[in-house]
Amino acid sequence: MSFVEYSELIQEGDVVIIFLGHDSMMPIKVQSGAQTQTRFGAIRHSSDLIGQRFGTKVTCSKGGWVYVLHPTPELWTVNLPHRTQILYTTDIANITLMLDLKPGSVVCESGTGSGSLSHSILRTIAPTGHLHTVEFHAQRAEKAIQEFKEHKVSHLVTVRNQDVCAEGFGITGVADAVFLDIPSPWEAVTHAKRAMKRKGGRLCSFSPCIEQVQKTCEALLNHGFEEICTLEVLLRVHDVRSVTLPLPDFGPEECGTNSTPSDLNQEEVPNTGNTSVICRTATPPREMAGHTGYLTFATKPRD
Repeated sequence: MSFVEYSELIQEGDVVIIFLGHDSMMPIKVQSGAQTQTRFGAIRHSSDLIGQRFGTKVTCSKGGWVYVLHPTPELWTVNLPHRTQILYTTDIANITLMLDLKPGSVVCESGTGSGSLSHSILRTIAPTGHLHTVEFHAQRAEKAIQEFKEHKVSHLVTVRNQDVCAEGFGITGVADAVFLDIPSPWEAVTHAKRAMKRKGGRLCSFSPCIEQVQKTCEALLNHGFEEICTLEVLLRVHDVRSVTLPLPDFGPEECGTNSTPSDLNQEEVPNTGNTSVICRTATPPREMAGHTGYLTFATKPRD
């Protein structure tokens, strides 16, 4: 099992996603002889998981059943243990797109946090790219290193425990893209520019407050960055449901505007009694998630 390569069979030591329902999932590490308790009963790792195919429907001890899914960055984002506030798929998709990430890209990231964005970056840049991620908090950095090893992506990532604003990313002139998710990103712009390749590259900064955005944009301008733009991604999911719509009454049917009175159909339209129709349609939500943060993008000019 790897977060960047698909495996057919579940093996001991793999991380799998237990699908209990549309709003209920849980990650577990497969260990021989272990059991995992769910509301449908126990899952026995040795007999129910090891050697089975990913996607298998497993019957629990109480007779209920679950699906065992292969982990993906998207599933990990909604199931990971939160050590910090995280980025979700809506913002992550725009970040990977706007940073022009692809297989072979070299990316710098700060801070690592809970690793939500890190896993999506790693899948995008695999198999030949590399992620240099910096985490200020020592325990979070150590936990990230452990998770990357368990998820079999450690060969694609280097984790550094340091202050990016004071010490930078630890590399110079190799990054295709830089992502900043720190309280004062404007203080790291100098180090970000130093880490990027001479041929240019893209930078993204995530900030929840507009004052942070203003200072960051000013720093980017002072360091010669171009194409600076800030956007906010708001997800608006429409509900698909059945609605009842009234049938309009257009009066008696006519043959055309140029018809003579003798050409008109004088018969009345029969009254079937159907004054409404039921159809499936999309309706806007009454409530929606609000602001998460601002994404500021910029391009480093070629030296």
